[in-house]
Amino acid sequence: MTEVATAQGPARVHLHEAKGDPSGCLLLTHGAGGGIGATDLTAITAALPPVGWTVALVEMPWRVAGRRVAPMPPKLDAAWREIVAAVRGELPGRLVMGGRSAGARVACRLADELGADAVLCLSFPLVPAGKSSSGAGKSRIGELLLPVRAGLPVHVVQGARDPFGGPGHVRRALAGEGVRIDGERVRVDEAPGTHSFTDGPAVAESVERWLR
Repeated sequence: MTEVATAQGPARVHLHEAKGDPSGCLLLTHGAGGGIGATDLTAITAALPPVGWTVALVEMPWRVAGRRVAPMPPKLDAAWREIVAAVRGELPGRLVMGGRSAGARVACRLADELGADAVLCLSFPLVPAGKSSSGAGKSRIGELLLPVRAGLPVHVVQGARDPFGGPGHVRRALAGEGVRIDGERVRVDEAPGTHSFTDGPAVAESVERWLR
């Protein structure tokens, strides 16, 4: 574990190194109400290093400080810029930037700016909870489109019953913006559960297939 100084206080980066020559690194952070112990992040940390991918889990400054609620997006983005600048030189190979929920949103907003090679979105919160059918006006599809429009490979894994938008809602939102979901450059997978996955290994398996 390494502490990284930011203007908002220290962040923590937990590095799980790949076995053998690494193919690259997954730099992932948590959501707005949880930490790096989330089911999906834990499963990815266990599954990916044995197959050649380093996993770096980031605890954002607000979480390290013990606060329960994340700050607004501008502060999240400012901290992420500082964290990536501090650790990028220590991360091997290709950089997959991502996270779950609010962490996925941060990655989408900054992936192109910060030189990521791909983006991983776990439980991307497409719309406010319970608004998946009627909340088109509040859709966050614009954030998800940023790395897609920049030409970066993007992988989205959604819970089958996610109240913030299931895999079908995400696919339709992307298709409505003219995005072709080809399974390679843009991929949307389903995993058991709601916004919190109930089968972490299934999520990790989905991510491993995409990385291959």
